Amino acid sequence: MGIEVNFEGKIALITGASSGLGARFAKVLAQAGAQVVLASRRTERLKELRAEIEADGGAAHVVSLDVTDYASIKSAIAHAETEAGPIDILVNNSGVSTTQRLVDVTPEDYAFVMDTNLRGGFFVAQETAKRMIARAKGDPSKKHRIINIASVAGLRVMPQIGVYCMSKAGVVQMTKAMAVEWGKYGINTNAICPGYISTEINEDYFASEQGQKLIEMLPRKRPGKPEDLDGLLLLLAGEDSNFINGAIISADDGMTAT
Repeated sequence: MGIEVNFEGKIALITGASSGLGARFAKVLAQAGAQVVLASRRTERLKELRAEIEADGGAAHVVSLDVTDYASIKSAIAHAETEAGPIDILVNNSGVSTTQRLVDVTPEDYAFVMDTNLRGGFFVAQETAKRMIARAKGDPSKKHRIINIASVAGLRVMPQIGVYCMSKAGVVQMTKAMAVEWGKYGINTNAICPGYISTEINEDYFASEQGQKLIEMLPRKRPGKPEDLDGLLLLLAGEDSNFINGAIISADDGMTAT
């Protein structure tokens, strides 16, 4: 016996796909056979990623999406389904952060983080789920997957990023609420909570003196790599996660175990 990873015929929408984890998620799902829809504001970066995926034999589409704009969300998801077909898998990945003490947070800082991480994530999932639910009512055998990208910062408070922690804690509870309400329609909603992952966005920080001090505080004194999330992504996106719904899964090398 073994688990076979085959996403042929599946359509996967990945938000925040222009860099970092989002780009990795898109490549992995495309390699597994899914048609991927790449969504973010930076469409030039998305076009470069599409070219990479197509060069490797995959299929990808590009849509412009600003998750802080409700009209953009509705338009992007409609465009995605017109371009590629009905969305089977949503990887709800867009996220931002600021670094400051809570007493220094301005209304603009607060809105910047919450509008992307929580409000935006919610309405992307809602608009996608509306379409998934409509299809499930016509065909109860349909199975869909929503994977929200939260963070270990949603499970424990970290210094200087309090608003980010609050937003990701909201994503954790959002995931559970969606799982309970939408599970009866064959939608499995789960969350991945990554620990510190080194990407092109933060690799300079990890190489700095301050970053090295942080690494020394981690359980195994190392940050993760984007590929460390591949197996969990494929599990939650696939048929073998049929009994996994509302799960909040840490991928943090033991960080939240301490």
